[in-house]
Amino acid sequence: MDRVVGLDLAGSPHRTTGFCYLGRGPNVRVAPLHTDEEILEATRSARPDVVSIDAPLSLPHGRRTIEDRSGPHLRSADRELIRLGIRFFPITLGPMRMLTTRGLRLKDELESDGYRTIESYPGAAQDLLGIPRKQAGTEPLRRGLLRLGLKGDLARKDLTHDELDGVTCALVGRAYLRGDFLAIGDPTEGLMILPSRVACLARYRLRGRNPDEGPPPPRV
Repeated sequence: MDRVVGLDLAGSPHRTTGFCYLGRGPNVRVAPLHTDEEILEATRSARPDVVSIDAPLSLPHGRRTIEDRSGPHLRSADRELIRLGIRFFPITLGPMRMLTTRGLRLKDELESDGYRTIESYPGAAQDLLGIPRKQAGTEPLRRGLLRLGLKGDLARKDLTHDELDGVTCALVGRAYLRGDFLAIGDPTEGLMILPSRVACLARYRLRGRNPDEGPPPPRV
């Protein structure tokens, strides 16, 4: 088990989805994709052991659909990000609703084909691994990924932030396959995968919290 596809999914096919393939070695292959068909074709061609997607792949308990305004806004995984001090956009916020709808649709398509999918969040992974987020610029992010030992298309200086976040998603997928991760959230609702377990536990200690306390109670 060594083949990973990372997708920095865009909410709309008119915007760029960053695709990354990462095999057993350090070389990554990236591509800008747009339509669902392009994403599915590239992913199926890679025959990955896991597909790591930067998009919400579940809804909060009590919310029937993403457009259901009466349900809760946060999932258990989202509350854990707050606990870790990691910035994120709630899934019910504006454009995130479109991204969530697309993520759920592609998850269903891929899992019906027999592919395993996980939810990742490159911003959280970058914070935990000590590399800059895309807001600091594509070059600092690219150099941070290079410092982690990745190669291949990362040698190019013209990579977009979508492609670099796709690489980060693939890195999370590799950590998942190797068992070096922490899954946050409620398994009956949906889990988010964070790398690495040591980095996550160190972050909890930095925030003055005991990771064995369990998740905080739901907010009313």
